[in-house]
Amino acid sequence: MTLAHPGPRMTGDGRREANAAAVLRTVLDHGPVARSGIAGLSGLSPAAVSRQCTDLARLGLVREVPGLASSGAVGRPQVPVDLHTADGGPVAAGVHIGVPASTFGIVDLRGRVLARQVFPHDGIAAEQLQDQVLGALREFVTASAAGRPVLGVGAAMGGWIEPGGGTVVRHDLLGWRGRPLGAALAARLGMPAGVDNHARAIAQSEILFGRPAARRSLVHLFVGNVVDAAVGIAGVVHRGPRSGAGDVAHLPVPDSTVVCGCGRAGCLGATASDTATAHTAVRRGILPVPDAALLVEAAAAGDARADRLLRERARAVGRAAALLMDVLNPDLVVVTEMSSLREPAYLEEIRGAAVDLSHVCDDPERVVGPHAGRDVLPVAAGTVVLSPLFRRPLRTAGEPSAQSGHTPETIDDASAMGAG
Repeated sequence: MTLAHPGPRMTGDGRREANAAAVLRTVLDHGPVARSGIAGLSGLSPAAVSRQCTDLARLGLVREVPGLASSGAVGRPQVPVDLHTADGGPVAAGVHIGVPASTFGIVDLRGRVLARQVFPHDGIAAEQLQDQVLGALREFVTASAAGRPVLGVGAAMGGWIEPGGGTVVRHDLLGWRGRPLGAALAARLGMPAGVDNHARAIAQSEILFGRPAARRSLVHLFVGNVVDAAVGIAGVVHRGPRSGAGDVAHLPVPDSTVVCGCGRAGCLGATASDTATAHTAVRRGILPVPDAALLVEAAAAGDARADRLLRERARAVGRAAALLMDVLNPDLVVVTEMSSLREPAYLEEIRGAAVDLSHVCDDPERVVGPHAGRDVLPVAAGTVVLSPLFRRPLRTAGEPSAQSGHTPETIDDASAMGAG
């Protein structure tokens, strides 16, 4: 494992940073693309594009692709520029910390997974979980980065996460309160670290790497052991005061009568979370132990009762999505839910229920799964590092790789892009 070369710290007004970000995002969207093409697409002058390409190449973020140079035109051949995703190019490390397991990943600058590993939490005491996960993550990154520069490590997880301080404010199922996870990550792995809620991280990955409509507006609904949501408008993911936005566990699901621990009936978490669904499977005699992954496997193996329960869950998720659609009317509703990632029929159930109940959406194609499919978790974790890179590439890639006591350049789109 090597750390990304810190490069020179960039100073001066914000225009240079903004221009570099415009060039980098243009290359992300259109690369490989010639400098003249970047100028036309970004609105920057050819001279500004040339300067920014030089800076970005020095940081290892872009490279020329001579083999794709245009020929036959008047003047010098146009050598296109692309993100440096080839061997030797920088990568981002990430970890999604779930309840039953953590998922490690290495992703390139286009958010493509180069390596991944699942680290089960079975048999690990709660007070030892963070230490065990970070130790295993360090071993994974050392073995999997293959000598490529590592820009940093991102952590995505459920619950209330405050990215600015890298703090897990509250994660009920893990019993974490006020935990400085970002500082622990940076110290343990010796590189820049960031932390964010997984619903927001997935929403940001859709904006960066997913469907074009996601940049206009999207709602992301995450249904796992933790139930969260995120809203993105004009490329900015909303956080709210202290980054507390997104808790939809107690969103009422139409027609649900399941009693929640809060005392009310029909809450989304009590109706459709992995935990709730797995316990329902045990009560119905489908499973001997409450395990949502086993339920999905049983349905895939042909168990009609398991399939029926997962379809019930999917329809409940769809009804909840309809409420969010009617309030926000986004271009896209992205649903991350285990069974629909594995079997498209469950996504169709979600779509059908959402469109049937919604008063503003009659197009089921606006309800989609995450663009990364079953790689959604490692991509989300890597996006915690990549999002600030594409917002502020000179500052982010030019930072020293070791941090002490705080997280460097965590996702903070509200401050970078205006109110969110």
